[in-house]
Amino acid sequence: MLGTLEGLLGVIAENYPSGTDASLVERAYQFARAAHEGQMRLTGEPYITHPTITATKLAAMKLPLAVVAAGLLHDVPEDTSRTSEEIRAAFGDDIANMVEGVTKLGKVKFRGMDRYVENLRKMFYAMAEDIRTIYIKFADRLHNLETLSAQPIPKRERIAREVLEIYAPIANRLGMGEFKGAFEDLAFQYLEPKKYQTVKALRDKILRAREGVLSRMIDALKKDLLAEDLQFVSAHGRMKHLYSLHQKLERHDNDIARIYDLIAIRVIVKKIPDCYTVLGIVHNRWKPLKGRIKDYVAQPKPNGYQSIHTTIFGDDGMIVEVQVRTEEMHELAEYGPARHWQYKEGSVPITKLDTRWINELVKVQKELTGKEEFLEHLEDLKLDAFRDRIFVFTPKGDVIDLAEGSTPIDFAYAIHSEIGNKCVAARVNDQMVQLDAPLKSGDLCEIVIDKNRKGPNPDWMDFVKSRHARTKIKDGSRSTIRQWLKSKFDKSRERKIKGL
Repeated sequence: MLGTLEGLLGVIAENYPSGTDASLVERAYQFARAAHEGQMRLTGEPYITHPTITATKLAAMKLPLAVVAAGLLHDVPEDTSRTSEEIRAAFGDDIANMVEGVTKLGKVKFRGMDRYVENLRKMFYAMAEDIRTIYIKFADRLHNLETLSAQPIPKRERIAREVLEIYAPIANRLGMGEFKGAFEDLAFQYLEPKKYQTVKALRDKILRAREGVLSRMIDALKKDLLAEDLQFVSAHGRMKHLYSLHQKLERHDNDIARIYDLIAIRVIVKKIPDCYTVLGIVHNRWKPLKGRIKDYVAQPKPNGYQSIHTTIFGDDGMIVEVQVRTEEMHELAEYGPARHWQYKEGSVPITKLDTRWINELVKVQKELTGKEEFLEHLEDLKLDAFRDRIFVFTPKGDVIDLAEGSTPIDFAYAIHSEIGNKCVAARVNDQMVQLDAPLKSGDLCEIVIDKNRKGPNPDWMDFVKSRHARTKIKDGSRSTIRQWLKSKFDKSRERKIKGL
């Protein structure tokens, strides 16, 4: 049924409220099928299977049916004789605009540095205009990856690298764990096939050896939960994604014993208080590893991720991570902000997710007009936007979203440029620290300022992480030098006047 209208309608029936009218999706399917009539994919399938599977992935995420319809139509303007104007006439402005947004993204290929720059620019602009286009493009690209073996080898590598360097980091930044993991594993398979097979064989070997123990632990945990009258949605095992495992192995000198989250038990519950009840039940049966409890429910990650993680000494000495979350947290962790959107008839979606970073990237790109200037700052842009994020608290309890490895100076400038310019010291968790000390998620940071300070220390450029902080330090340093020169000039002029 995969790739058929019947299969798509079945997913809609399973994921949407009873009685949902899917006629819009059926109309979009018939329009797309007629437009792609006679076209075939390299896999030998009729072309319509691709947009249908793209739409099915969107329906599995429970996105509005307008987005699902746009997924069916996303290749029509680019690959057929039917135009965007025809789509607009048949389906309205909202769906037509989404299709046009995806079409713009599809016109740029990963060939050469000029194309690469243009690809990044278009990706960020599309996200800022309507983040729904990225969901459609992600579903489209994921199916392309799943059928990548039909492509010539150079094209496979080009698409895989684009996914690993652009799509997977954006998925991570948006909190879309399911897409990030799938993108990375599929790209890894084509970019480094030998390492992929080595890591896969290692993971499969460990899973076979521990499968029985893990199954018994899950059964025991379910009995404990039922004994406490705790109504849980599910308790199941999961293995770490291959590319993520590969990265950790490289960081830990290929010592698999140092990777504690290789195998995990995930418990999904109905309510937030139940998360903490489950944590107590788990620790009552198994001893936790010291320092390995992470409460992302009380302190969510900057991308919105929420869950409680604890690592335990399980049965037969097996170390296992346990993740506990609600259904809503689970859907957000898998698919990002889609589940937090609220929709009204005929309106643009509203998201609770903080996407100011996207608008900041667009603003920066407008300032960096030339290719050379863009490339000069490209790594800064990628680090600011895509590296792992941490959340640090102000003394008033506000959360500041920073790149991993950020320092108190980055934190100060993230609050306000004047706080950064006049910073003289910092306290982290009530302890004085060096201004170049790396901050960690959950830290409470207090900046000590000197109102009489003229400007920033240029030496801060040696350790700050964010482009924003570097820009403000440069600006502040130039301003301080100008003030100093003006002061020297004024004093010299004053002395000359007095001497007359």
